[in-house]
Amino acid sequence: MAEIGQAARSAIKTGVIAYPTEAVFGLGCDPHNDVAIQRLLHLKQRPAEKGLILIAADYSQLLPFVEDSAIAQDRRFSVLSYWPGPVTLILPARKTVSPLLTGGRKTIAVRVTAHEPARALCRELGHALVSTSANLTGQEPARTAAEVRLQFGDSVDWIMDDNTGGAANPTRIIDPLSNQVFRDDA
Repeated sequence: MAEIGQAARSAIKTGVIAYPTEAVFGLGCDPHNDVAIQRLLHLKQRPAEKGLILIAADYSQLLPFVEDSAIAQDRRFSVLSYWPGPVTLILPARKTVSPLLTGGRKTIAVRVTAHEPARALCRELGHALVSTSANLTGQEPARTAAEVRLQFGDSVDWIMDDNTGGAANPTRIIDPLSNQVFRDDA
């Protein structure tokens, strides 16, 4: 747990960290810190209009970002039944959420991960974490800490030395309110 504490302290500042997710390593930072988000986007060479995913240990960590009241009561069970697991959902965003996270949309991509190292990191932070694949835009995502080091050198403030969940593909991305699939896991 000392390793996770170090990552949490780094991420709380303006740091960019790398950590294992279900299939690949993710780059992350504090989603409340626009300076850190801008740094992550610059490091990855990712356009801000693409938006970013947030991961969390549980749904309550996503409530500052998701407009929960916009999810109809009759759809709530089916929407939340995807989690914890390797499915990223597109949900209504609160108006206060940074456009760096939403890409300027009225929605936000979020996931309650089932991958224990990432969940433990979110628990240690006490909030959700930005999650985008650890790679330069257009390159293959890193699947190990060593691959993160090769792509980013010492530009990343901290790399969690743990294993991914072993999934072959990045998580599925769907809008559970419209059933639109943005990225399939096949």
